[in-house]
Amino acid sequence: MGGCISVANTSYLRKSSLVQPITRQETKTPKFVRPARVLKDSAGGDIFKHYKFGKELGRGEFGVTYQCQNIETGEKVACKKMSKSRLIAEIDVEDVRREVTIMRHMPVHPNIVSYKDVYEDKDAIYLLMELCEGGELFDRIVTKGHYTERAAAVVIKTILEVVQVCHTHGVMHRDLKPENFLYAHKGENASLKAIDFGLSVSFEHGQRFREVVGSPYYMAPEVLKRNYGEEIDVWSAGVILYILLCGVPPFWAETEEGIAQAIIKGDINFERDPWPRVSEDAINIIRGMLDQNPYDRLTVEEVLENKWIQNAHKVPNIPLGEHVRARIQQFSLMNKFKRKVIRVVAENLPDEQVHGLKQMFDDMDKDKNGSLTFEELKDGLCTIGEQPLADPDVQMLMEAADLDENGVLNCEEFMIVAVHLKRISNDDHLRRAFHHFDKDNNGYIEYDELRESLFEEHQNSHNEKLVHDIIHDADLDKDGRISYPEFAAMMTTGMDWKMASRQYSRVMLNAISVKMFKGDTIEEEEDIEIS
Repeated sequence: MGGCISVANTSYLRKSSLVQPITRQETKTPKFVRPARVLKDSAGGDIFKHYKFGKELGRGEFGVTYQCQNIETGEKVACKKMSKSRLIAEIDVEDVRREVTIMRHMPVHPNIVSYKDVYEDKDAIYLLMELCEGGELFDRIVTKGHYTERAAAVVIKTILEVVQVCHTHGVMHRDLKPENFLYAHKGENASLKAIDFGLSVSFEHGQRFREVVGSPYYMAPEVLKRNYGEEIDVWSAGVILYILLCGVPPFWAETEEGIAQAIIKGDINFERDPWPRVSEDAINIIRGMLDQNPYDRLTVEEVLENKWIQNAHKVPNIPLGEHVRARIQQFSLMNKFKRKVIRVVAENLPDEQVHGLKQMFDDMDKDKNGSLTFEELKDGLCTIGEQPLADPDVQMLMEAADLDENGVLNCEEFMIVAVHLKRISNDDHLRRAFHHFDKDNNGYIEYDELRESLFEEHQNSHNEKLVHDIIHDADLDKDGRISYPEFAAMMTTGMDWKMASRQYSRVMLNAISVKMFKGDTIEEEEDIEIS
């Protein structure tokens, strides 16, 4: 009999032949102890002496980004506050250290958000960066009266120049997507800037990596095969260009596994509207950037040398049509709504619940050697949920979470699985998020409630149409409002909101990769270097 767990979407789990349990290992795995100081050096421990904190700008895996002002100079900056209580595993600490190191390493560039400083106290790390107030890439597009191939060419040229700078300085971005590009200010000539290097990694040319990270829509096939290099950034930029030109991703499905299969299949639609109005030069460059074979794929230098990119300001300026702008708007806004829900749903568990999960690990660890074997995990999963899992499914979870690949789970690896699966599959969290939007508690999210929540500062007729569009998409019985079952259906189909959790995406995408390519991937050459 299998273990028990409650998971919102178990389609990623293997349902075929029985997998043999991993042999029990006798070596004791040391427990994770978060260091008192995460960074070796910082500007100091009291940021509040130097900066005044203002409004919240966004929320991420480890903390919150605020607008801040330097008390002495008056300069406004963005401050990413990363709470130490949310660093529950060694990999979390490494992520924070790597992000700070890369931000310090990146050169001053007009299209890359600039690093300012970093502080650390007993509670948090405070990463100070240039403040970008011009809004997201897609938001700027949909507010324009018309949208053209020339506009797409100008944007993608900027993104590719960012990729080239990153690679020149030994940085692979690994998470290029429209949400990670903001405009510096609201002016017409504002610079577009890359803002998030949280999944970036330092590399040397020819070095290969196997960690499955990133956002599914923009993920290259070789990431899923767990054998990749810097070529993945060109693929992601190619996906962005495809969306810029037609309004929808080239690889689409309702589940994580469905998108992964579409990426591997690699069929790209250039037939539907507006592609007949798009130049052959643009289509050919997308084909080159989305080549399944990373060694045949265009390099970032080859793309930038392409005549379509070189003459970005001279490519056709014929509008691609209102449908393209509307699709970009819909794709962007629904994700924005889901990200707003994340602020309620995807908060890390309170400290007392985290301590409870640590106690759960100790209870499951029957031989008290600091590690969970297959059998211990299977027997103990009943404490998380109710739905029985067969042995192959338990095995899949174990393989996904076993970051050091030693065949057992230490406490931090177990925490990554337990915290994020419990958080995302818990109906109580979804209901709490629903009630956040249902201001009058009548059991429905209605037009005024959603408009107020999404557009607190910008009420206009254009935004009113966007709210109607969101309700139309989520409102399955077409009564003009969103019930809780409709809300839950919206949040449990698709996966962008889940992937906002870095650890959740690591576990789930790795599980899909293992399922699709177990035994068929990784090193194609004996001497390949895998990181």
